[in-house]
Amino acid sequence: MNTKHLLIGAALTGALVISGCQSNGSAGHVPAEYFQGTTLDRNPIGVTQHTEYLEVQMDVRDTQLRVPELMKVRDFLDAYKDVGHGPLVVSMPRDADNPQLAVGAVAEVRQLAWEAGVGYESLLGASYDTEGRPNTPIVMAYKTYKAVAPKCPSLAQLDVTNAVSNSDLPSLGCAVRTNMAAMIAEPSDLLGDRDLDEGDVTRRSRQLELWRSGETTAAIRTEAESAVVSNAVN
Repeated sequence: MNTKHLLIGAALTGALVISGCQSNGSAGHVPAEYFQGTTLDRNPIGVTQHTEYLEVQMDVRDTQLRVPELMKVRDFLDAYKDVGHGPLVVSMPRDADNPQLAVGAVAEVRQLAWEAGVGYESLLGASYDTEGRPNTPIVMAYKTYKAVAPKCPSLAQLDVTNAVSNSDLPSLGCAVRTNMAAMIAEPSDLLGDRDLDEGDVTRRSRQLELWRSGETTAAIRTEAESAVVSNAVN
């Protein structure tokens, strides 16, 4: 047998060994999902949509909203500015016991919204059927999102000593995703609905020039700023 035949035979033998290892690995101890994506992809963070409500109570004996109700409205508006999405819906009862008070209460809510920085274009007026119930309130509502952490398997259910497949455990990366879900300030960003602001091209070019010339790219602090930092540390 010449050298050419020996090389061909060795190549075929190596291919059979490799294919045998792959078939045993994929059909044996290694889960099929391990061949797709990354560890973090197998522990995704979910996003759920919720509706926040506030009932603004009215007393038929009053001519305007009471102070505790106004305080609740202000807090609700602040929360809407922080995490709210879509319009802020303000619903008035159709058959209010005191229609003038209801209209005035809606006007007060709109004014408070304007003072809080919520434009009139973000408000959506609506009405609802009281179905004969007394003391029906003004109802405010907005949409929000919440991040949902993955369900991590208990380590007590895993055999950490089993190294047959040399694959990562199902729990790997789950704790990281859980921490990320708790720290995400705006869960709706996970849906990709918000456009990114344009970058500062001028500043980026300036930083690149400094780097090319070997100069520092850090911001320069004045002596006064340095003194403030020093005093704060001391």
